[in-house]
Amino acid sequence: MNPHRARKPVDEFDDSPIKHPSQLPKKSDGKTPHVMIVGAGIGGLFLAILLDKAGIPYEIYERSPEVRPLGSVMALNSNILGVLEQLDIYEDFKKISLPSKVFNLFYGDMKKIATLNTNDVEEAVGYDYRLFARPDFYALLQSRVPAEKIHFNKKVLSMQQNKEGVMIRCADGTTYHGDILVGADGAYSAVRQHLYRTLKDQGVLPESDKKDLSKGYICLVGVTCGLDPIKYPYVTNVDSVQHSVIGKGTRYTWTIFNVPGNRICWVAVAQLATLAEAELLKFRNSEWGPESNAEMIAECKDFKLPIGTTLGDLIDQTPKDKISRVFLEEKLFETWSHNRTVLIGDAAHKLLPSAGQGAVCAMQDAVILAGCLYDLPSLSPDSIRAALQDYQDQRYSHVKEQFGISKTNAIFLYGQTLSERLIRYAAFNLIPKAIKNKQSLRGAAYRPQVTFLPRAPKRGTVKEVPQKPSVRYAREQEESKKTAAVEATVPVPSAEAV
Repeated sequence: MNPHRARKPVDEFDDSPIKHPSQLPKKSDGKTPHVMIVGAGIGGLFLAILLDKAGIPYEIYERSPEVRPLGSVMALNSNILGVLEQLDIYEDFKKISLPSKVFNLFYGDMKKIATLNTNDVEEAVGYDYRLFARPDFYALLQSRVPAEKIHFNKKVLSMQQNKEGVMIRCADGTTYHGDILVGADGAYSAVRQHLYRTLKDQGVLPESDKKDLSKGYICLVGVTCGLDPIKYPYVTNVDSVQHSVIGKGTRYTWTIFNVPGNRICWVAVAQLATLAEAELLKFRNSEWGPESNAEMIAECKDFKLPIGTTLGDLIDQTPKDKISRVFLEEKLFETWSHNRTVLIGDAAHKLLPSAGQGAVCAMQDAVILAGCLYDLPSLSPDSIRAALQDYQDQRYSHVKEQFGISKTNAIFLYGQTLSERLIRYAAFNLIPKAIKNKQSLRGAAYRPQVTFLPRAPKRGTVKEVPQKPSVRYAREQEESKKTAAVEATVPVPSAEAV
């Protein structure tokens, strides 16, 4: 049972009128919701693409003045690639990504710890595990969203919802109205903060949702420019080969991945010793930028890599404004929605990147939420509340499982304490391969698709986790069949008769 279901919902809308209106509410047909998405990250853009397919109007409000697709490597797998097929994105996605079948783990002296590969489960899974540069994928998604749908420089200062709709007020003085507000604005979500403040004032916010995100690691990431394949033959691999190095005598783990364009994605992760250290770093670096990266770059520059060079060499080959540093935080929130407001992605659940599931979970959130909105029977407050609760009910247990897997994988990849080193040794050397393969196949079984579009072809032999179907789509398909059957019985006039 999900913890958020144990409480008696408090849902009285604020009956006071919307204040400071500067934009008139969108015209509505009374059936189709107008959705406001706060945050133009991967989750927000993916939801926009899905809503467009569903015929649901939307607008995106992004606090940044322009697109700055920072970040390094990303991975997508069978858990979401079927949806890319449904959306006709898959073929373009393959052009910017490489399949990845081999993962090598080393100590800092280049002694190999283990090699893992996916050959044993590839046929059963049905899809490649694909790696790519995050900025490339962001650009692909952005190309599918009309430019006029994304409004920049829209920092949300407050929100208000009542029985008639929901409104956001931005720092530039503008206000916007809709039927549903989606917070897709990341781990420090302004939408979540405003929503939780209201619930806290009402005395219904769970204690766990009042706590900050847990900070255990900090990472420095980047993507090199195109490299000379003669000097760096590693970039010529037809597959993306992952090399991870666990430092000895240092708190760092560093990893590289080759991606299309003769480039290398690189990541350096430092384990923070204490919560106090995390808070101090957060205070000192409230605004990340090239200047605040210098200290960490200095610590990392001499780290050896198994491709015959150093991490500092790759950093030198990376544009300085494309290097970013962030905390690796984790938190699974209990409250994902209230009245007309709902959270997706990092705003609802921040996962460590060790299992490569953060973006996948955000995209799966978008898939399920879009399906729930497609099936929305009316725009009544009760219907909207039920749809948003249905979304969380469908997603919570799966996200909770991935949250645990990501935490465990972080120990394998980043852990530096003695106990964590022992756990890593046991994981790579004592657990039978058959058990590891079974775990991989279990993880590949959850692969929800868009319920209001034709399903992608079944790939692999894994038995998929059942998914709640769309009532509306089933009804529409049945009506379409009946119409086609009637049309087939109508005689076509002969040429002579005409």
